[in-house]
Amino acid sequence: MGRYARTMVSRAVLITGCSSGIGEATARRLVRAGWPVYASARNVADLAALEEEGATPLRLDVTDRDSMDAAVDAVVSDHGAVGVLVNNAGYSQSGTIEEVTDDKIRRQFETNLFGPIHLIRRVLPGMRAQRWGKVVNLSSIGGRLVFPGAGYYHAAKHAIEALSDALRLEVRDFGIDTIVIEPGLIRTGFADGITEHIDIDEDSPYADFVASVHAVSVGAYGPDGTASRWGGDADRVAAAIEKAITAKHPGTRYRVTASAKVLLTARDLVPDRVWDAAVRRAFGRPADRR
Repeated sequence: MGRYARTMVSRAVLITGCSSGIGEATARRLVRAGWPVYASARNVADLAALEEEGATPLRLDVTDRDSMDAAVDAVVSDHGAVGVLVNNAGYSQSGTIEEVTDDKIRRQFETNLFGPIHLIRRVLPGMRAQRWGKVVNLSSIGGRLVFPGAGYYHAAKHAIEALSDALRLEVRDFGIDTIVIEPGLIRTGFADGITEHIDIDEDSPYADFVASVHAVSVGAYGPDGTASRWGGDADRVAAAIEKAITAKHPGTRYRVTASAKVLLTARDLVPDRVWDAAVRRAFGRPADRR
């Protein structure tokens, strides 16, 4: 493999969060398209089906630096460099800004921001050496607009957007593209974490508001909700990722699903106060019960 690394450009793809959802769909689609795919997850046993299809399974926890380093080293050993990095692993932390605990805030940023940063820094030297690479960062409509009750998730995704803009300017002349994927409403296990039962502190001044936000989320992802009409499935996102890494001159951002295109366009055009008023009508208004 050492000779391969010196004489060929590595197209090896490293994807995080492949146990389900967008990561799994992306790994499957790229394997079928002929890319050398390294599918990763915290539990390698969850990758058995992808391994059967031809992906190489790797243990990778984006909160564990050693596991990230080992995963990158495995790809480099086989191909000389990581050619494409897809930072997909992530989750949404629900709760108000005042009430989410410090530990949960740190875990949100470790998973959704600091892990991707570490991986980007680890793969860039190999990409620069071969003068080719693709860094694909999974953002969200939540990286460009904000709904209440998930402020720390939005903050992490906004940071991914800013990070990607800076990275694009810094590495483009080394032959490296930085691509942001902005899914709208997607029907995956990610939504389960948003809509599953929550325990509400009835003594909290935000109790009624948190219940209202949760009800809106459940309604959006229900059988007849917004996601069924304006959203899509994980393979829609996987198709956008494949298009982006295959393009000679990829776009900087890909909005996936009608919900992403409509909501992001509206947010770009609508003043803050008008947006706030619309969101408050939809989600309700926090108020003390005194």
